[in-house]
Amino acid sequence: MAKERLSMRKIKEILRLFHELKLGKKPIARVCSVSPSTVVDYVRRAADAGLEWPLPDELDEASLEALLFPTARHQRTADRPLPPMVEIHQELRKKGVTLQLLWEEYKEKYPDGYQYSQFCEHFRRWQKTLDLSLRQEYRAGEKMFIDFAGKGIPVVNPVTGEITKAEIFVVVLGASSYTYAEAVESQNLQSWIGAHVRAFEYFGGVTEILVPDNLLC
Repeated sequence: MAKERLSMRKIKEILRLFHELKLGKKPIARVCSVSPSTVVDYVRRAADAGLEWPLPDELDEASLEALLFPTARHQRTADRPLPPMVEIHQELRKKGVTLQLLWEEYKEKYPDGYQYSQFCEHFRRWQKTLDLSLRQEYRAGEKMFIDFAGKGIPVVNPVTGEITKAEIFVVVLGASSYTYAEAVESQNLQSWIGAHVRAFEYFGGVTEILVPDNLLC
């Protein structure tokens, strides 16, 4: 617990002097009229919250306070709950789902909830707390991930002006994240096989395992 509860303005000044001017705890304490232990405490709180300097422009004082004092902030904002982080994380894996869409659903449920920039900031901070051991590691040449991305893009015939939709075929190598993408007519079998052949030619080979996502066809 902080020995001195400071204004957000003074806390920002402490962080600025520490990160930008590289001052030690004693010089910062003298400049800001606080104790050296208080400087250490707030620098630690900022580090624990994953904050970097300069602070994000969209991070207002209320959001900064919530990150530095999460327990106290949550107690005072029972009617302004944090976004459901795990649910958001899972929903973002689905096609067509964006943070903007999930924020709109959150605001429908909690009209007095966080605004979009704060919503995104809280989610980004939460993502940094995920257990790194859950991250998958892949051997070079082991896996190739295959899918159609998004909802497709409109294509205009330059002669007739007719508008059709093209599907975006994407292949990503697991180890390097090296990516191949192309637009195809549809998700039918002919387009699916043809796109695979061109991807293999582009990469100059085939991995041990192909990992396709669920398809519409």
